Amino acid sequence: MEVEAIRDLGKIAEMKAALKGRGGRDELLFVMGINTALRIGDLLSLSVGDVLDEKGNISMSLNMKEQKTGKAKRFPLNSAVKNALFDYLSQRRCADRSEPLFASQKGGALSRSQAWRLLKKAAESIGLENIGTHSLRKTFGYQVYKKSGGDLALVQKLMNHSTSRVTLSYIGIDREAMDYAYLSLNL
Repeated sequence: MEVEAIRDLGKIAEMKAALKGRGGRDELLFVMGINTALRIGDLLSLSVGDVLDEKGNISMSLNMKEQKTGKAKRFPLNSAVKNALFDYLSQRRCADRSEPLFASQKGGALSRSQAWRLLKKAAESIGLENIGTHSLRKTFGYQVYKKSGGDLALVQKLMNHSTSRVTLSYIGIDREAMDYAYLSLNL
């Protein structure tokens, strides 16, 4: 089963609401995923110190090395991410900056399978299908594409894709455009 982007902004809001609780961890995972385009492995590997500046405040940007590509990545954190981080970290007691940002209840970092289960459960509760951990990254790509007026080159660069064809397929625009062509013709 191929997972999909969440295209509807209302469904994104519903997902946030469905993920509230657990001290804000699950909602933060979702918010960071759809606003940063980080792969789930990169999200789950973040420590508390990665999102704080030297004074202990929420950082303005994130500097990291992508696990899949090995490339350095730096990007600003938008207000949705900073607000979710603030809410989460103000409730969580951290002994040290090296603790996993997304800690499991049993200790250590949340696993990929745990992240998948919590996202899947929330999606099912609001009637979304074909949602998984990679839906976060795909949602980022799709929403940037739409908000940028279809700037495919921008999305391709942000997603670090080798071709525009990969990007279009990844965010589901090929299928969407073909469906539109069939439905709009009406000869």
